[in-house]
Amino acid sequence: MGSFGKLVERQIKKAQAEGQLDRLEGEGRPLPDRSSEAQTDPALAAGHRIMAQAGVLPEEFDIKKKLDDARKSYASQTDPEERKATMAQIAELEMRYNMARDARRAFLR
Repeated sequence: MGSFGKLVERQIKKAQAEGQLDRLEGEGRPLPDRSSEAQTDPALAAGHRIMAQAGVLPEEFDIKKKLDDARKSYASQTDPEERKATMAQIAELEMRYNMARDARRAFLR
């Protein structure tokens, strides 16, 4: 183990000895499934988790949820006029989602 690893181990043992790792949120429960984050940048994934825990998410996440809801609604509709209106809503949401996603990606570069 390198010097950084030893430093981390010492800090963890110190925190345990001082009781700083007792009664943490989620203690005794399985870790959340984050397998979807395996192919993403760890720093970006951590940032998203922190924002989610704080109740703040990038705009594109909200738009994506609305887009998914509109697609589900479209699939269950039978009235041609309703389907046409929902398809227009889907097109607008797709455009807004792509713009928000591209803006975030450009900002992160």
